[in-house]
Amino acid sequence: MSLPILPTISTSFIVLSAITVAIGWVQIKQRKIEAHKKTMFFAAIFAIIFFVIYASRTIFIGNTSFGGPESIKIYYTIFLIFHITLATVGAVMGIFSLWTGYKNKLARHRMLGPITSIIWFFTAITGVAVYLLLYVFYKGGETTSVIKAILGF
Repeated sequence: MSLPILPTISTSFIVLSAITVAIGWVQIKQRKIEAHKKTMFFAAIFAIIFFVIYASRTIFIGNTSFGGPESIKIYYTIFLIFHITLATVGAVMGIFSLWTGYKNKLARHRMLGPITSIIWFFTAITGVAVYLLLYVFYKGGETTSVIKAILGF
């Protein structure tokens, strides 16, 4: 089995981002504030690297449509839309969480951080699931425009 290089690399970076968010969560619970700041900075860098690879691939190559059985395509599509929604909400909340942390708006940061982290964990998990469905469990469909890949038209 041959896995596509760019999706494999970008998925690895989102997993690294989620792992570093988990480490940062443990660090802040242990009151290791400086370590937490550095770890969350790396979590953000990993997420940005994921996004740059993903966006570049989408712009220059296109997205891979679902190549699995037609009978489960609707479930995949609903799952994908759920993942995209989570990723968008998680990214926006992540930016606000980072900003409130670095600006020492700690009351707001303490409120946003745990919620953002949980959303980000689910984003990473569902992202890995999308990757597995597109490239491991089933052979990917055609690589095409974003709208056609997601919605099938």
